[in-house]
Amino acid sequence: MIDIAFLRANPESVRENIKKKFQDKKLPLVDEAISLDTKKRALQTEGDNLRAARNALSKQIGLLMREKKTGEAEEVKAQVNANAKRLEEIEKESEEVSARLKDVMMRIPNIISSDTPIGKDDSENVERKRYLEPKVPDFEIPYHLDILEKLDGIDVDSARRTSGQGFYYLTGDVARLHSAILAYARDFMIGKGFTYCIPPFMIRSSVVTGVMSFEEMDGMMYKIEGEDLYLIGTSEHSMIGRFMGQTIDESKLPLTLTSYSPCFRKEKGAHGIEERGIYRIHQFEKQEMIVICKPEESAAWYEKMWNYTVELFVSMGIPVRTLECCSGDLADLKFRSVDVEAWSPRQKKYFEVGSCSNLTDAQARRLNIRYKSKEGNAFAHTLNNTVVAPPRMLIAFIENHLQADGSVEIPEVLRPYMGGKDKIDVAGA
Repeated sequence: MIDIAFLRANPESVRENIKKKFQDKKLPLVDEAISLDTKKRALQTEGDNLRAARNALSKQIGLLMREKKTGEAEEVKAQVNANAKRLEEIEKESEEVSARLKDVMMRIPNIISSDTPIGKDDSENVERKRYLEPKVPDFEIPYHLDILEKLDGIDVDSARRTSGQGFYYLTGDVARLHSAILAYARDFMIGKGFTYCIPPFMIRSSVVTGVMSFEEMDGMMYKIEGEDLYLIGTSEHSMIGRFMGQTIDESKLPLTLTSYSPCFRKEKGAHGIEERGIYRIHQFEKQEMIVICKPEESAAWYEKMWNYTVELFVSMGIPVRTLECCSGDLADLKFRSVDVEAWSPRQKKYFEVGSCSNLTDAQARRLNIRYKSKEGNAFAHTLNNTVVAPPRMLIAFIENHLQADGSVEIPEVLRPYMGGKDKIDVAGA
């Protein structure tokens, strides 16, 4: 959510930002916000004047009563009562106007970075850099689901019976590999100075609307029927919500946190051959990183965070590239975002395995997260980044480490987490 003072002073900049995001349908929100803000401030002024008048008139009544001017005192009392009635109306109207203004402001997208390329969707994202040379072996690489089944590491059919489409059972060494990757990612981030956390996996609606746009909420979140609780789509939601309504002492910033959680997503509209298997699913696990910092520090943290993900993947021998997300691919609260994509030797192309975002103070304004300094209180900046999400990581991992005999090599950094194993063999081998 942007600052209403900024919108008031720079309406054309806000309109231009909306156009850059190809959300022209939201342009009327700018005028509506200005109108509501004007009305809110007018009501505030009228209410302040009436309160001041009430105090003055109350003193006048006392003076008239002492002078035994009962008639005049009654007239002033009538005015006080009329003012009180109007003040009650103003307070009710102000509440309604404020609520509507907040709703409108929450629908206006955050101002994007000047470094963000302009484009309609993810097809216009811009490649920044590649890491490790992508290779295609001289043998055929099967579809990831077929590889996992030959390793006796996945059971999709049983999951369809118990839970439906978009779920799976991981078994044996593949399940162990899944846990090993998460454990390695956890320790990797702890080694970078981040504090490890396991957050609640359900959050209230006040947190949901604070961390994401209404459109994202509708497309992602599962609601618990009969309760004001939602299953988290990523631990970022719960982790940022932890600081809702708090004022953090400047000396404690930056807060650098890495969190594990299962994630639950509707994945509305998911379809297509590449979404068969475990690419798009309703439940998965993820290691996340979150930073809460002062505004002047967020640009540097943004660069550090996505570089950590690149470093992690490279350490496991997986080629990756980074893409600068274009304006039309940015969610409404994002100032800037970069995707990390892993190389798929089977498809001979890269696919997304993580995303790093700087949201400036958009989430902090919604959730009222401030920090205290000598100059006073100010809104903090929030950033988040995927360390690793094993379902997609598993695809990248098994494709890049698949051997001609169908086994999967385990890179050295993961072997301590796999009991010393250096490969996963085909079942029955």
